[in-house]
This record gives sequence, C-alpha cells and structure tokens, in this order.
Amino acid sequence: MQATTQTRPGDEQRLIARAVDDLARRTRFPVAFGGLFRGGRVTMTAFHGTRTTALEGLAVKPERGLGGRAFTELRPRMANDYRTAQQITHDYDRYILGEGIGTLLAVPVVVDGAARGVLYGASWGQWGIGGVAATPAVQVAEELAAGLRARDEQDRERETIRQEDVSPALTPAHQEELRESYAELRRIAASVDDAAIRSRLEDVERRLAVLSGISHADSGGATTTDVRLSPRETDVLACAALGATNAEIAAQLGLREGTVKAYLGAAMSKLDASTRLAAVAKARRAGILP
Repeated sequence: MQATTQTRPGDEQRLIARAVDDLARRTRFPVAFGGLFRGGRVTMTAFHGTRTTALEGLAVKPERGLGGRAFTELRPRMANDYRTAQQITHDYDRYILGEGIGTLLAVPVVVDGAARGVLYGASWGQWGIGGVAATPAVQVAEELAAGLRARDEQDRERETIRQEDVSPALTPAHQEELRESYAELRRIAASVDDAAIRSRLEDVERRLAVLSGISHADSGGATTTDVRLSPRETDVLACAALGATNAEIAAQLGLREGTVKAYLGAAMSKLDASTRLAAVAKARRAGILP
C-alpha cells in the first residue's frame, strides 16, 4: 500500500506522505507511517506498506506509547520487541499489534526546537537493526522539518502581504476582484495582435493600478522605485500574485513552464526578493501590481 492522503489535503499532507515513502525506501523498513501534531495529538495520516487497516485512526498523545515518548523527548525511540517493551506505555497496542508489528522505530519531527510530528518505521517481526535504520530515518525527519519550516515562512509572508495590502478604500473581496481583473487583462492583452486594442487594454490596466495605488498612498504604504519589469515579467508576476503555480501560469499565458520560471526569476531579481511572495509584496508596494 503506497502512502495515501487521509486528512487535510495540501502542502503539509504531501510533505508527510513523501517523508513516509522516503523513510520506507531509505531504511528498508517494510512498513512506515506518520503524522503531524494537531489538536493535542499526533494523528497518523500517511501509510506505506501496511497489510491491514489497523493503523488508520491512530492518534498519539505526547508521552504515551513509543511515539509519544519520542515526541516529548525530541529523540528517536526504538522497541525491538514491541509486545514486551517495558519502557513505554501500551495505549496503542490494538493499532500496532493489530497490524502485526514486532519492531517499531519512532522519530520525532522537530521544527525550531518544537516537535511537530512523528515518523515511524516498522517490521512485522523482530528486526535487530539499531542505528543502521535510525540514522537515515532521522535524516528523513530533518528533511520533513525543513519542508515544514519553509511552509511556515510562506504562511508568514502571505499574512504579511495580506496585512499590508488591505485597503481602507476597498473591501478585501473587492481588492481581490481588482487583482483578478488586472491579471485577466494582462492575459488578454498578451494574446491580442492588434496594437491599437492592446494599447487600450494597457490603458485600462494602468487605471486599475492607479485605483490600487491611491489606496496604498492613503494608507502610507506606497513607495517609489526605479524597478522596471518587462511586460511578460509583469504578466507572470500578476498570475503568481493570485496563487497560480508555474504550470498554471504557463497554461494561462501560452508559455513553457521553464520560460515562466525564467521570467519569474528575473522579476524576483529586479525586485531583490528571495521568494515569489516577497516579489509580489514589493511589486504592490511599488505600484507595479494592484
């Protein structure tokens, strides 16, 4: 059974599912599973190699069971013979023994000093592997932690953009409608060969940008800049501002995905931004985007 999404589809779930697959591949444990801490428990949401559905619904409390100890102590824990292990509580025997697991390794996922989840490697019989499997398992957990940390940073950037860009003159819904309309006009203009019509569309774009620029000026957020983006760089950044992926932008603008990446990279470089979200924020503050 390959890793599958059980709850909360999205970036976090894709990260945990990939980590579970990686753990099984790199440690050679036949069974792997894991989950993130939410609502006071680490709920298992991704599974690899299970023979039954016994592990589904497993939600581990801190300090309880092998995973709870690993979570609380911020270090890996192993039970070579889970059934007789005395150093752990056996709150979750019906799940673990229900799958027929004999050897169990639990590795915490630690982000900025705090546990965020647990990854497990397991076998159906006793498997005396010790640190041979623990070391790559820890590496997988560290890579997952790095992914979660990057996702947290993106969330913080989005929140910063949201707070900076809320206009006193426009409701958030109207502000978003303005941005979607601007991006749509950019897409239409890019597909028009008639220079006169394209010029008229560009005039409407400028009027939309002015409308947004007034609100920024009123809130004290406007800045001056010497940055000049090319039309295509602006097109790509306008789509990225709406959350479109490179593949989606390529489809919308009739470009290759690699070309989109190049335009986006050039815009980020000109705006001195390390991420696309930071580039969007700087472009809005500079009046390049609404």
